[in-house]
Amino acid sequence: MSISLKKGQGVSLKKNEYDLSSVTIGLGWDINEEKRGFLGGLFGKKSEEYDLDVIAFLCGENGKVNDLGQIEGGQPSLVNGDIIFFNSLQHKSGQIWLTGDNRTGAGDGDDEQIIVKLNTLDPKFTKIVFIVQIYNGRERQQHFGKVQNAFIRAVDAKNVEMARFDLSGGEAFNNQRSMLFAELVREDNGWKLNAIGEPSSSDSFISYLKDFA
Repeated sequence: MSISLKKGQGVSLKKNEYDLSSVTIGLGWDINEEKRGFLGGLFGKKSEEYDLDVIAFLCGENGKVNDLGQIEGGQPSLVNGDIIFFNSLQHKSGQIWLTGDNRTGAGDGDDEQIIVKLNTLDPKFTKIVFIVQIYNGRERQQHFGKVQNAFIRAVDAKNVEMARFDLSGGEAFNNQRSMLFAELVREDNGWKLNAIGEPSSSDSFISYLKDFA
């Protein structure tokens, strides 16, 4: 049975209880539509499109992202390093990848997924941090206050949902455009999923790198 987490809680995902050979980290959300009435629905503007991106930081024993990608113009590009995001969908190890980009959050189920082979992920990686951002959120005046039914969940290789963290928007998330949603931390007999839910007004995951680089 899936364990429902609240902010600040964590749960161990043990190898002897679950198949961690391939774990899906699924994220989903809905956008809180403004009620426009019948005529507004016919002649008003289309539903607002939110482009939410999920990003994963692979961290070493020092708690940092130790490979910031290939160097371009004297600066790290973040591509082909230890950050999985829309410009670098698959880690060079082949053990973790992002499946694609859903720009609307429409429909049931996961809107974005990261697949990670936890059993065979290099032992040098002791933590995976998951961040969600609203792409161009500041420019479009979009924020998590309008996002509802947001969740992150972990599903094992046998399609068993192990744990999930539900987080809806509301006034507390007004003008917040990115979020450190959750993390996986390596343990002796598996991994631990921690629900974090710490928002930021920035609309870019780059703002979190100062804490992880």
